[in-house]
Amino acid sequence: MRSEALAGQRVLDLSVGRAGPLAAMFLGDAGAEVTRVDDGDFIWSRGKRIGDLSPDEADVIVVSGPDAGDFDEGNPSAVVLHLPPSHRMRWAGDRESEGLVCASMGISRRQSSFDGGPIDSIVPIATMLQGIWGAACAVAALVERERSGMGQLVTVSGEHGAMVASAGALTFRHADVVAPPARRGGSPGGSVPFYRTYRCADGEWLFFGALIPNFTRIGFEVLGISDLFDDPRLEGRGRAAMLSPDHAPWVTETIAERFATAPRDEWVAKLRAAGCPVGAILDRDDWLDHPQVDAIGMHERVGEDAHRPGVAFDIEPAPDAAPPPQRTSGTEGPLEGVRVLDLGAIIAGPFSASLLGELGADVIKVEPLSGDSFRGPGFAAYNKGQRSIALDLRHDDGRVVFDDLVRTADVVIDNYRPGVLSRLGIDHDSLRRINPGVISASITGFGDRGPYGGDAGFDPVLQAMSGMMKSQGGDSDPVFYTVPVNDVAASAVIAFGCAVALFDRARTGRANRVATSLTAMSVLLQTETLARYEGRPAARIGSRDHLGSSALDRFYEASDGWVRVDTDDLDDDITGWVRSRRCDDAVRELNAAGIAAAPARTIADIASDAGMYDAEILQRDARTDREGSTAGRHAFFSRTMRSGMLISPALGEHTRELLAELGYDELRIEELVSSPGVGARELVSG
Repeated sequence: MRSEALAGQRVLDLSVGRAGPLAAMFLGDAGAEVTRVDDGDFIWSRGKRIGDLSPDEADVIVVSGPDAGDFDEGNPSAVVLHLPPSHRMRWAGDRESEGLVCASMGISRRQSSFDGGPIDSIVPIATMLQGIWGAACAVAALVERERSGMGQLVTVSGEHGAMVASAGALTFRHADVVAPPARRGGSPGGSVPFYRTYRCADGEWLFFGALIPNFTRIGFEVLGISDLFDDPRLEGRGRAAMLSPDHAPWVTETIAERFATAPRDEWVAKLRAAGCPVGAILDRDDWLDHPQVDAIGMHERVGEDAHRPGVAFDIEPAPDAAPPPQRTSGTEGPLEGVRVLDLGAIIAGPFSASLLGELGADVIKVEPLSGDSFRGPGFAAYNKGQRSIALDLRHDDGRVVFDDLVRTADVVIDNYRPGVLSRLGIDHDSLRRINPGVISASITGFGDRGPYGGDAGFDPVLQAMSGMMKSQGGDSDPVFYTVPVNDVAASAVIAFGCAVALFDRARTGRANRVATSLTAMSVLLQTETLARYEGRPAARIGSRDHLGSSALDRFYEASDGWVRVDTDDLDDDITGWVRSRRCDDAVRELNAAGIAAAPARTIADIASDAGMYDAEILQRDARTDREGSTAGRHAFFSRTMRSGMLISPALGEHTRELLAELGYDELRIEELVSSPGVGARELVSG
């Protein structure tokens, strides 16, 4: 449902392509008045009017293309949101290209495949994230403008969209990426036995989402294979050993044999009833009409014959207002002075908080004493820029500290299942009784209503149900996207929603509640293929190891790698021509001839490219025993650029520091960290 939080803000949409029109539509969905000079694309037209709006009168000006123009000079109070196709990798024509960005930023080579080559994604991951994240950055600049009265140029490039999409791949130790990933001969269904696709007795597929230990236990009980945990081949290491290359194949085969004994719907019903995440792999064309999609308002009917995805977020205004806090100007990011509490786990919740940290917010990760269940290889990428405090919210001491943190907070983020917040007494109304000015933001799997409203849902469960997996695989096996597309999209949407809520609070004092779901993201990301209207282009369908949709838009194999081409015209079949050349030579010659091309790079290629560091896409991290790198700046702000490197915290690393900031004296701090309700780094291993 459309919000009114940005009411009174005038947006001039001068963009073309996907990212810019999407960003402008998001601003309109949040209540801004958006003006275009032409009709634009139907699917991105919601809330926009055709008319004349002088750039001098606009609060936000959205532009695409390689150059931003001089709008920031003509209107110094305007936020100019520039969404260029690229700022590091340039290609012929300089037009927006999902395929070229994903190729050059390593996304295409990360995708699991049968033959080990790059995969062309059916879902437009990078440019969609560029638009959503660009909208979030623009609103953050508006928040800062409320304090300073000044606009600025905000640049979010195609690479920045890819950085949001593939954060997990861009935090690494160099020793781990010296060679291309060994994916040849693999399976597009996933490499983790209890978190992958399986085929059932009726030939239909499902995604088995038993990611965390409790879900694995439940799932194995339903399947009748609990004895696997004690199999002597695992040498007493149980679930952890199942992940090793020595054991994953036979464990996967054991699970596959069980799923093959009954039809899919029977397994889905049993696993859902037991509380284990699972998703039937369904057809994309049916998803917009699914009752869960309709229940959360993601099916918008426009007239009699046109349909498109609805507004992807909810911003619910508080019934009353509190005096907005006074903040300093954002010299270290537009959201400097904003404090965020992160109650999230795994990816979607923590990453949304980290994106607010990218914008300058002070982010505090409130973890259970055992830590985020995702602590391990992926943790560092999705929890950057946070400080950690370990609390047991069920213990009196832990709860007292948490309540004191809430009194200092502007935003509290979670990704709990519906109902958990109320049971813990940390729902929006409870938080506002502690701090009337606090904004809350929640991410759920399916939303809080509808037939799946109470279910747990991981990213690939929604990949499965929404048809992403089936459409990517085409007539071959369904494909599990290695980029957690729904998670990262939800993170960017929540960052946008929080920025909108902060802007609204600065103007009205209202402390809103923001919410989205992975289900909403699975609809939003497939907007172009789910929308139904006269004249809509045919929806793209993938295939086994999908290289592209046509000779003009696909990967070609070179003598030493792969080249991605995106052009309007080719006189001849260039397959043999590319194969006879080295990748870099082919890319250079193609672009010189006016044919847009980019190399399909691996993370190893990116890690060794000095230009990636010069462009601040990557930053070197020498804190570890082996040199590593992490994703750099996710946006450029002309006035309020933050400095330094954002890193992830050890469990309880900042407990003492934060207790001191809350005003506790040394004696009380020692009492608390000795309590069963509070943990500090030396007491709780990180």
